Amino acid sequence: MQAVSPVVVPSPGVFPVGGRRLVVYVVWDRRGEVEDYVPFALAGLREHAARVLVVVNGSLSDAGRAKLEPVSDEILVRENRGYDIWAHKEALDHVGAGIAEFDEVLLTNDTWFGPVRPYTPVFERLGERACHFWGMTDHAREEPNPFTGEGVLHYHLQSFWIAVRREMFLSEAWASYWRDLPEMPDYFDAVLKHEAVFTEHFASRGFVHDVAFASEGYPTDHPALFNPDLLLADGCPVLKRRPLFHYPTFLDRHAVIGREILRDVEGYGYPMAHLWQDLSRNVPPRTLNADAAMLEVLPEVDVSYDPSRPLRIVAVLHIVNVDMTDEMLDRVAYLPAPVDVVISTNEERRAEAIREIVGRRQDAGLSITGIRVVKSKLGRHMSAFLVDCRDVVEADDYDLIVKLHSKRSSRKSANQSRYFTRHQFENLLSSPGYAANLVALFQREPGLGVVFPPTVHIGIPTMGQGWSVYRHRAEQIAKELGFQVPFDEVSPLAPLGGMWVARPRALRPLASRRWTYQDYAKSDDKHAVPLAPVQERLVAYAAGEAGYHCRTVLNAEHADISHTAIEFKLDQLSSTIPGYPIDQIQFLHRAGWAGHGGAVGLARMYLRLNHPRASRAIDPLYNVARRTVLGVKSVRSRIGGRS
Repeated sequence: MQAVSPVVVPSPGVFPVGGRRLVVYVVWDRRGEVEDYVPFALAGLREHAARVLVVVNGSLSDAGRAKLEPVSDEILVRENRGYDIWAHKEALDHVGAGIAEFDEVLLTNDTWFGPVRPYTPVFERLGERACHFWGMTDHAREEPNPFTGEGVLHYHLQSFWIAVRREMFLSEAWASYWRDLPEMPDYFDAVLKHEAVFTEHFASRGFVHDVAFASEGYPTDHPALFNPDLLLADGCPVLKRRPLFHYPTFLDRHAVIGREILRDVEGYGYPMAHLWQDLSRNVPPRTLNADAAMLEVLPEVDVSYDPSRPLRIVAVLHIVNVDMTDEMLDRVAYLPAPVDVVISTNEERRAEAIREIVGRRQDAGLSITGIRVVKSKLGRHMSAFLVDCRDVVEADDYDLIVKLHSKRSSRKSANQSRYFTRHQFENLLSSPGYAANLVALFQREPGLGVVFPPTVHIGIPTMGQGWSVYRHRAEQIAKELGFQVPFDEVSPLAPLGGMWVARPRALRPLASRRWTYQDYAKSDDKHAVPLAPVQERLVAYAAGEAGYHCRTVLNAEHADISHTAIEFKLDQLSSTIPGYPIDQIQFLHRAGWAGHGGAVGLARMYLRLNHPRASRAIDPLYNVARRTVLGVKSVRSRIGGRS
């Protein structure tokens, strides 16, 4: 048998003075649009490229094309299949023999923000190094492979930025690699069939690689995810988006602090509006809230409000419990004056009583512009806001809307109801200094859309139950309104008390439908849920769709109360399961719903964990039996109610 000739690899070269670089940049957007961080990244790359080819996976709107054209030489729109890797393959096929005109090809994508630090030093430094290909960052070797639990994850350059010199991209080894590229139907295929093998594939054939920021110089094997602050400090021009949308408990496990990373990014002068707009539109709000630590504990003394840049403020108050009128107006009076006030209530007799109270007050900073009697009690404060006060949301007369209502629940105990109301009022309008600091958040961040207290968890079991029965209808309405912000899995980030401070424009996607009181009427469908709680849960998604982010706020007293309570509860919940929170959570998710903790529920959990096939076989029978039992209990309850 004739021996196979070894591959002849040409010597590695440097990037020549006056050399030509082709940049292939891949974009995917769920709306077919282009977020502003993309043309910003491309504008900087153009200075270092003879040609910029943008490949769009999926669709591209006219507005998106208008953003890309000034910063690219050609735009190629293709079917969204095969992820960035097959987009790069199609781009290379598209360029064809013309690739010989270039000295280097940079394959990159939209999975990073930049330039946070200048591109130039990196291009100059790597341009002087003789190599066949180089990356921005790398990933150390791992055994076993964390994706498969076995074998080896080879050392590799990360595929979001791979630059290849002509000595390599004109070789047969390069041509055959792309010619034989396997299909990649899912994300793990893209990692295991390309990113994790590309470097090893070519290195084993004699091609020389280099990296701008080697993992061996950092305290973890994956600095792009775990040490972005250190990379940026060393001059890395890009910030991967993943530390700001990855599973929060995974980042918690590795002590990746998004808030500190963002503070550094802002300090380097990156336009934060680009970053927030993208994340708000494309990351589940509660995930973003956790990853970026977007809770603000505000002081009671004004330390940040700028009186030279006042915002036009209107407070929309829905008052049913008339005895709360003074307290609500007192709190609104904490806001930096002047403040217009629109009051709604559901009966004329209540309106008269409110007028009397207002008439006795002397609030120099408040202007009561109207006391409205709503046309229906259906939907309570949400319908009053979105139907009877729709004109306030639609108008451009105000920069901020403060929405409060006289919350007092007859379905909760007196203590529960009292604390719930305190949690809303005191964390929005605690004092004049606190209110000034809250308004200053909007002065500081033009992209901030809505501020509200975090989910209450004292006296009310909301944790893990935020969607409750409302998710399905929320998804239906979001689809009808064109929201494409991804939904949070367990609980939404939402003002679950129905109170907030917001820019009107951040609320308009929710107010774009002309809601009527009939929308809030009870349905004949026994599975239908009330509309008002659904709308509360959609506020952050509406803001995100409009490109605005949300923040949650606490005063110091409630931060003390909340943290100590939640720390103790988490400690108790974690006491019987070993490992980090991510391990405990994954274990419980695999075990599934525990029901009420009875023998049947616990047996099903055991089966799901230890005998998943048997569990899948039994589940349909169990669900039928469960529905039957619940139906019998429901009938008995109705019969008992008549006696």
